[in-house]
Amino acid sequence: MTPGPPSGPPLPLFDTAEFGGRLGEELRHAGLPVTPERTVCFLRALRLAPPVDREALYWAARLAFVTDRDLVAPFERVFEGVFGGLGGVAAERGDRTASPPPSGGDAVRAPSPGARTAPGGSPVGAAMVRVAAVPRPGEADGPPGTVPTVGSTAEVVAHKDFAALEPAELAALDRLMELIVLRTPLRRTRRRDADRHGPRVDPRRTLRSIRATGLEPVRLARSSPRLRRRPLVLLCDVSGSMEPYARAYLRLFPRAAAVGLAAEVFVFATRLTRLTPVLRTSGRHGVDAALRRAGVAASDWSGGTRIGHALAEFNNRFGRRGMARGAIVVIFSDGWEGEDPRAVGREAARLRRLAHRVVWVNPRKAAPGYLPLAGGMAAALPHCDEFVSGHTFAALAEVADAIGGRERGRRPSK
Repeated sequence: MTPGPPSGPPLPLFDTAEFGGRLGEELRHAGLPVTPERTVCFLRALRLAPPVDREALYWAARLAFVTDRDLVAPFERVFEGVFGGLGGVAAERGDRTASPPPSGGDAVRAPSPGARTAPGGSPVGAAMVRVAAVPRPGEADGPPGTVPTVGSTAEVVAHKDFAALEPAELAALDRLMELIVLRTPLRRTRRRDADRHGPRVDPRRTLRSIRATGLEPVRLARSSPRLRRRPLVLLCDVSGSMEPYARAYLRLFPRAAAVGLAAEVFVFATRLTRLTPVLRTSGRHGVDAALRRAGVAASDWSGGTRIGHALAEFNNRFGRRGMARGAIVVIFSDGWEGEDPRAVGREAARLRRLAHRVVWVNPRKAAPGYLPLAGGMAAALPHCDEFVSGHTFAALAEVADAIGGRERGRRPSK
């Protein structure tokens, strides 16, 4: 492998919201599957880790928007058109389809032709990023053939199967997980909020205002329904075949808690274990410490698989008592049932009647020629709203889209 491209001149001030919105729109026109959630993910990455140069900006955008290697070439063409001066990025990696770099290496086109400029010629806007010319991490001399850059390491981890991650790469995975934005759909509650333009008259507030004015006619008080995010329930298979993936999937719980979602986490192999209290109290000590405590709490970790029994226990003890009602339930499992597969189908049907949506995440789905022929998977699939792989960090974008209900009403594709 060849070293990464040079960092180039420092970035000027630019409007991050305008740049992110324009880049996402252009990528959609180019045929990339860009969703609003991925654009928000990109803008959040710019806020949490402001790019130090044009290459860092390129990698932040690529990790947020590119989910398949076939999309790299069109992404680079669009990126160069929106933010010039990055033609050398593809060329340094040996991409023959890329156009040559511009002649003026220091000339950076504005992110938007309509951007306002501050004194000195830099675009300005509501949200700004100021970056300085600092050395990139990993620019120190190293052995030939290595790529000690942050961007290349993140790229490798983002597209590497969770089962193949080395222990040292889990730290990079934790940093990437901070880019994920989990949002469940909104639902109406029984409570209502005062709203001058609301669709319904509020009798109580109207009567109170009439008493305050001595029964003189007043404007009618109106209200609108209060909206809340639907709760999220994660059911994670920690049997022997799923254990490498479980350690990555359980890292989603802090992301749900970070945005204020009401989230519950359960793990199962031969029995069901509720891990929400363990992960919540251990979060301040780091994800790995929380997972060590979770392994102690779930004594069947890396054991056999009784999916039907675990789903029945969840439905009977938690689901029908309110935890699953109207919730988004995500099941992480390969569907390899050690007992009667019919029990999986029966309990999945019960769960579907309680939950708002059921999402099944199976990392085996990404294998070439995969068919859901395993007994438990075949029995549960008709009762799932979404069926995705989630085998890499890049594939978790599909999981986030499924949780948010991007394709509401559609049955999963096989």
